[in-house]
Amino acid sequence: MQHRIVVLGAGYTGATAAGRLARRLHREDVAITLVNAEPDFVERVRMHQLAVGQDLAPRPFAEMFEGTGVALKQGKVTAVDVDRRTVTVATAGGEDEVVAYDTLVYALGSAWNDQGVPGTAEHAHEIASRPGALRLRERLAGLAAGESVVVVGGGLTGIEAATEIAEARPDLAVALAARGGLGDWLSDKGAGHLRTVFDRLGITVHEHAAVTAVEAGHITTGDGTGIPAAVTVWTTGFAVHPIARATSLEVTGTGQIVVDRTMRSVSHQDVYAVGDAALAMGPGDKPLRMSCASGVPGAWQAADAIAARLTGGKVPNVPVRYFNQCISLGRRDGLIQYVTADDRAKAAALTGRLAALYKEIICKGAAWGVAHPTLLPVRRRRVVRQTAVVPEGSPVRTAA
Repeated sequence: MQHRIVVLGAGYTGATAAGRLARRLHREDVAITLVNAEPDFVERVRMHQLAVGQDLAPRPFAEMFEGTGVALKQGKVTAVDVDRRTVTVATAGGEDEVVAYDTLVYALGSAWNDQGVPGTAEHAHEIASRPGALRLRERLAGLAAGESVVVVGGGLTGIEAATEIAEARPDLAVALAARGGLGDWLSDKGAGHLRTVFDRLGITVHEHAAVTAVEAGHITTGDGTGIPAAVTVWTTGFAVHPIARATSLEVTGTGQIVVDRTMRSVSHQDVYAVGDAALAMGPGDKPLRMSCASGVPGAWQAADAIAARLTGGKVPNVPVRYFNQCISLGRRDGLIQYVTADDRAKAAALTGRLAALYKEIICKGAAWGVAHPTLLPVRRRRVVRQTAVVPEGSPVRTAA
């Protein structure tokens, strides 16, 4: 019997984990199934580009995983039963299918978080998903010169969205409303460059302006100030998929699955969680932030740990750490903020066109890694094929 590995979600982390497992383990020993609602890969880090009218190259999973042995199942995950080790999937044909597993990799990711602010769901746009970015794209295309766009949220997503919109549509009145100061977590050099770019693009910044309500045509801040907004773009963080909370998995108050440093659930040893769905601790015992920078190394860690445990090998424990924060500021400018292992800004930062090129290389590299799963480099290569009996599963061998 084959050991059944089911991966839920084919974003950066889920697709990376599935491909890495396919490289690590022999096809005759394991059956790897990748479940995803859409038939092709979504470059989530480029949704602000899609929103302003840029077209992204399609990346069908059928082509990406051809010849890898990974079986693709298109459908929406509706339930996970970690006690019976089953997943329920609503298939494209409208039928429910129950998929059994021996090892589960939970990578359902996150969606936008309206923070419970009144009017947000009704009147604001999100760019955390492709459908959301496409709806915003249509709305922006219909705006006349001089109309107002307000991006709510001063984090990386908000900064990238505001600069992308302002560069693509210089005829619009673009503003950003931030709960704190603009780039107040950056180094002096990074924050200074950010303000320079915002000034050059004509973006109005409302600092220390927590938004308390969103209405058609304007937003309201905590002090009662109304800010005109023909379009409101909401980028105040992410909320994880709610399914994990409905299981017996140990989760946080926000619904993230609590995992150890190998990305294995602390409550269920046959479940691994990666990406935004997981609460993993990083350097300094600080939780890793929701980001591609955290998720992809976490997916490597999970895949290597699964392969090692299934084969009786030594489980690697390579700490996930940070090196930089990559921020695009339109297509011709960027900011690379170098950070400590626990994500605190260093004095050094790369800015301008070279930073934009750097960020583009990072984005292309991440997509390439997903699109070429069996060509990914690995931190350790286990060359000895060893047989091991695995609880609730069958023995497998590592790929030479």
